[in-house]
Amino acid sequence: MTATVIQLRNGTAADLTDINAVIDAAVMTWDLPERVKRLALPSYRYQPHDLAFLELIVATNADGVIVGVAGYEPADPADSLSGRHTLLLHGLYISPAQQRRGIGRQLFRAVEDAARQRGFDNLLVKAQTAAEAFFIAQGLEKLPIQDSGRDYANRYWKML
Repeated sequence: MTATVIQLRNGTAADLTDINAVIDAAVMTWDLPERVKRLALPSYRYQPHDLAFLELIVATNADGVIVGVAGYEPADPADSLSGRHTLLLHGLYISPAQQRRGIGRQLFRAVEDAARQRGFDNLLVKAQTAAEAFFIAQGLEKLPIQDSGRDYANRYWKML
C-alpha cells in the first residue's frame, strides 16, 4: 500500500459537487447490481440542507482535488448504546483510484478526533458489507442485532 500525501479540511456547500462525484464513483464500485447502485445514489449524495446537521471532512491531494470525504453527525439516541453520547459516521468515501493508500484511515482518525473534541463517548458506523474489514481494522466491533426490524445489520461501534 502506497501512502498518499493529503490535506484534510472541513467540507463546505461549495464542495458538494466534487464531494458527490467522489461518492458516486465510490458507490459505483460496490458489489451490487448496476440498477440498485443507480437507484441508491441519490440517497448517498449530500445536499446543502444536510450541512445544517452534518459535518464533512474532505481529503484533498497536492493539486487541491477532493479525493475523499467523511460525513458525521450526532447519532439518534435510539441508536446509542446505553444512553451514551454517540457520533454517527454517516459516510466515508474514497475515490476508487485513491483507495488503499491510507486516505480512509486518515479521514477516520480525523472523525475520531472531532468526536473526542465534541465530547462524544463512542462512534457508530452503519457499514456497507465490503467496508466491514476496514472498520474492524480501525478498532470497531460489530454490534449484535437486537431488533431485526430496526437494527441495521452491519453496525460497528468503538468506545472513544
